[in-house]
Amino acid sequence: MSDEPDPPEAPPKPSEALETKAEDVVMIHSPMTDGEGYHVLRLREGNVELGAIRNMREGAPVHGDVVKLSPRKEHERLYDVEVLVKSPKAPEPARTGPAQVATDAYRANWEAIFGAGRAKGDGGSLN
Repeated sequence: MSDEPDPPEAPPKPSEALETKAEDVVMIHSPMTDGEGYHVLRLREGNVELGAIRNMREGAPVHGDVVKLSPRKEHERLYDVEVLVKSPKAPEPARTGPAQVATDAYRANWEAIFGAGRAKGDGGSLN
């Protein structure tokens, strides 16, 4: 028996997920009212986002990223996110004014389709 105190324990090692350069983590928050998914908080690129996750179903549209979740050691509701398929970029905002019906190809080929316009006074007009 020695009178010396026991040496201090080494500090716990950080999880491997904390050592990654770009952290993407999701926390499962609560079930959705329809029972088909969960509300989540997602930490991605330094931003906290509110979202939802659902299982993929055949024939159903996909809204957002397709991800794979891996549990973390810190808490049972924390998961590392691996993005399998990025979501398509957001559609452009609606424009105001009349509908755009003529394409650039249509305009470029106008003369090929209808021929060159006639000069005024050539007698080709009906009135």
